[in-house]
Amino acid sequence: MHTVFVFGSLKQGFCNFHYNRGVRVGGGFVTVDRFSLYIIGPENLPWLVSEATPGEGHAVVGQLFEVDDATLASMDRLERVDEPLWYSRRAVAVRPAAGGAERTAWVYLGNRERMALEPAHVGPVPEYTPELAAAFPLVPDP
Repeated sequence: MHTVFVFGSLKQGFCNFHYNRGVRVGGGFVTVDRFSLYIIGPENLPWLVSEATPGEGHAVVGQLFEVDDATLASMDRLERVDEPLWYSRRAVAVRPAAGGAERTAWVYLGNRERMALEPAHVGPVPEYTPELAAAFPLVPDP
C-alpha cells in the first residue's frame, strides 16, 4: 500500500476523484513544509510547486489516502508523471490539520518551468476549494 496526499481534483468530492480508488485516512491533512498552489493554464489545473523562496507559500490543505499499486499507477497516468513539464511524484511530510504526528506521503508536484509557459489564474492559495473548482473548471485535453 501507498499513502498519497491529494490537494486538487483527486480529492473526495472533486471531478477526478473516480481515479482515486483508495481508502481515505480520516480528517484533513496539511503539508508540513510550505508549497505554492495555483490554478494554471487553459486546462485550469491545480498546480502545486515546491517553494524556492523561504517564507512563501502555505501549508497546503488536502486529504490522505491509502492506495494499492494499480490505483497509484492510474494516478501516475492521470498526472502524466512520465511526460515533460507535467507532474512528478515526490514524498513529503504531512500532518493532521487538527494536530498530530507527521507522516510521509506521495504528492504530485507540478513542474515549475510550466508556470512560465502557462501563467497562473490564481494563487498561491492554501487550498483547492469547491469554489475555486467552480470558478476555474478543469478543461479536458483535446
